[in-house]
Amino acid sequence: MPMAGQVTGWVSIFRLIKSKIPSHPGFTKRLTTVFSIYTIMAMSSEYQKIHGKFQSLMALALKLDQMPKQFGTGRDLSHTEIHLIEIIGDNSDLGVTDIARLIGVTKGAVSQTLKRLEKKGIAQKQKDPDNRSKLLVSLTALGNMAYWAHKHWHETMDGGFITYLENLNRDQTGFLLDFLTRVEDFLQRRIASPE
Repeated sequence: MPMAGQVTGWVSIFRLIKSKIPSHPGFTKRLTTVFSIYTIMAMSSEYQKIHGKFQSLMALALKLDQMPKQFGTGRDLSHTEIHLIEIIGDNSDLGVTDIARLIGVTKGAVSQTLKRLEKKGIAQKQKDPDNRSKLLVSLTALGNMAYWAHKHWHETMDGGFITYLENLNRDQTGFLLDFLTRVEDFLQRRIASPE
């Protein structure tokens, strides 16, 4: 059974081989598969279970993110769209710049999603009565229906998860926060990494 230090060495070898061989999707995929199998073999059975759960969670989150829902509107709403609806519904008197700043994305990203919501009759822009050069974003009646249906969906679909979290002791909560922070850091590093 390979040791953890050997896995680190194999990461370097994998990167070296990949950098020296012209990009060939089939070869790269096979090399990645072999490397993944070797890495999993190097883990203890408990780590394999954790790794499997993590992979499963990532796949489920991706699948959920890609599944549009209608939330009573008769129109498909993406994950991005429904969460913009939530931001608009939770906050009044926001413009595109305010929303972008609030959720940490570009104004262009907010504008693109907002245009889709306007076409679907979910959101609208109106001039700010106090500042005629600013447009305020609000929900239409259909948008409010989606907003409240989404809130209800979260309340009914949590499956007792909130109760579970509320019953954790301080040590368990601390461990969970530390673990999630490390997962978040890992994912941010993966996104920032060129490979």
